[in-house]
Amino acid sequence: MVSDTHPTLPEFDYFRPETLQEASTFLAQHAGESRPFLGGTDLFVRMRDGALSPRYLVDVKHLDGTDELRFDPRRGLTVGAAVSMNRVIYSAEVQRFYPLLAEACRSVASHQLRTRATIAGNICNASPAGDTLGACLALNGVLNVHGVNGPRQEPLTTFFLGPGKTALKPGDIVTSIHFPLPPQGCVGTYLKLGRNRLSDLAIVGVTVLAAPDPGLPSGFRFRIVLASVAPVPLTAAQAEEYLANHPLTPESIHEAAQLAGKECAPIDDIRGSARYRKAMVRNLTEKAVAAVWNKIHP
Repeated sequence: MVSDTHPTLPEFDYFRPETLQEASTFLAQHAGESRPFLGGTDLFVRMRDGALSPRYLVDVKHLDGTDELRFDPRRGLTVGAAVSMNRVIYSAEVQRFYPLLAEACRSVASHQLRTRATIAGNICNASPAGDTLGACLALNGVLNVHGVNGPRQEPLTTFFLGPGKTALKPGDIVTSIHFPLPPQGCVGTYLKLGRNRLSDLAIVGVTVLAAPDPGLPSGFRFRIVLASVAPVPLTAAQAEEYLANHPLTPESIHEAAQLAGKECAPIDDIRGSARYRKAMVRNLTEKAVAAVWNKIHP
């Protein structure tokens, strides 16, 4: 068998609409043979490898609001769908109010790739291993979507339906992601296990965000989101509840990590076995919660 050592992109037509409505209409009329185009860091690789062969690429990165990065001290942060991850990382407002989001973006591949890669693309790919998905869920992100019937919002909590599957319909275009103001005093971290330190998908990813809540026994409400261990990003609800209702000690953190390992449902694949992933969920969750607790009480 002869392998192609110099793969190329398949032929396609490039369409640059003038308005969101024109883009949505075109995508709906050519459902199944067209794809919206933002950074292209995943799309072009999949086209090169033969996994996708769209007839049309629809350039939406210049349309209304897609290239805007806005922070409102009363409403929160809006990240346009075409805003690169590096812009997010270096935003003073993101670093001050949403450092978890910047940390998650920084874990994605290399600096060069992040000049093109976008959070919206990471979300819409709907890979269970997506590095920014945990932070976006923990920070209560909501997608602004333009469809053939106009704009609407899609909360991330119900957006992911399976690997590569989302709540988007033919003609839908994600224009931005909105994050409300985070709880005052919240602290978070993202820990990722890959086969190397750069440019690799997560074998396991753990996002932890803690926010003060005097009404709880622990004094804090936790969000724990697991990546690459279920068909969709997984919220470890039992571990969250346990941490909320028990004083924070090394023993309670260890027990919460054990619960997180029981909640996930990973598979065996070329990058790791299900058994290994469960063990690493326990390990990384314990490390992440302890790291957050140490930030709160240095």
